Amino acid sequence: MRFAMIMAGGAGTRLWPMSRQGTPKQLIRFIHEQGADRPASLIELAARRLEGLVPPDRRYICTAERYRPAINEQLPDFPDPQILGEPAPRDTVNAVGFAAAVFSTIDPDAVFAVLTADQLITPKETFARALDAGFELVEQDHRRLVSFGITPTEPATGYGYIEDDGPIDGAASDLAFKIARFVEKPPLEKAKAYLASGRFFWNAGMFVFHAGTVLDRLRVHQPESHAGLAKIQKSWQTPDKQRVLDEIYPTLPKISVDYALMEPAGDDPEVSLCGVRMDIDWLDVGSWPAYGSTLEADADGNKTAGARLTAVDSKNNLVASDDPDHTVALLGCDDLIVVRTPSATLVMPKERAQDLKKIHAELPDELK
Repeated sequence: MRFAMIMAGGAGTRLWPMSRQGTPKQLIRFIHEQGADRPASLIELAARRLEGLVPPDRRYICTAERYRPAINEQLPDFPDPQILGEPAPRDTVNAVGFAAAVFSTIDPDAVFAVLTADQLITPKETFARALDAGFELVEQDHRRLVSFGITPTEPATGYGYIEDDGPIDGAASDLAFKIARFVEKPPLEKAKAYLASGRFFWNAGMFVFHAGTVLDRLRVHQPESHAGLAKIQKSWQTPDKQRVLDEIYPTLPKISVDYALMEPAGDDPEVSLCGVRMDIDWLDVGSWPAYGSTLEADADGNKTAGARLTAVDSKNNLVASDDPDHTVALLGCDDLIVVRTPSATLVMPKERAQDLKKIHAELPDELK
């Protein structure tokens, strides 16, 4: 059976002050869609993309347990058993392993997609075709670990890359290719060379796996995580499942799925790395400049969301607020990011957006 799991546990510190511990970026309703009655959250959009692709009872969300009430409110179609609540954040390989352990208790032959809740993806039809190709690859051979590649449009240094190693013999889809290697966030000169070669894709951070293969490879490459997940799996359909989850999950070693599973797979004869080209418009909404690219600019290049803006002699600014009746006035300001919330206001040059974590680290806990 086909399953899907949306990872929705990120903190989103580069979108402070709207993104907070209690309301992280994936739960903020700040994506303004044309013709919509209200803004949508990233997790709402991620859930919509699965409609018609995976049956409703096999769509899951893996998130921090403390976000369960907010997800219940935003996504009432996801019942509690389909929300995998992490007692503590243990990075992406444990979220993937947690889902694999749960899905294996339902169907030992489960194949599942790992998706994220912080990306904007269009068109849906192209996304659906690529996801189906990923499922088919793993259903054809359970040893395949599938990643999705986005055709790069610039030599970005903030994304991982995957290298195309040619077509896959017998693959049903012309989107499929063999992966030669993964490269994590290269320096600019290498990113330029990758773009020029035409052999590299951005790593979309989305995957398709066979649940049993994930657990087996974790046994080999991450035995400590595997041992803990095996205990969680054993208890999952018993009255002790929450107690065991709360006891074991916080002890699992923190490591990403790329480092713990995908990179070792390159030298693992028991599995093969496969890619699927996903020719979509793709935006990782991980910072205020990235968010700004979702908005229309006025004649002076200013972009506004959820606020009234009065600007004089001011150009190329981004202004965001969670109160549409609040007015932000700018005089003689260029290239600023201004984000207003009831308890905190951020003002910074656009060019310093990547340094926002420095401010976040200095904040009192009640403002994080």
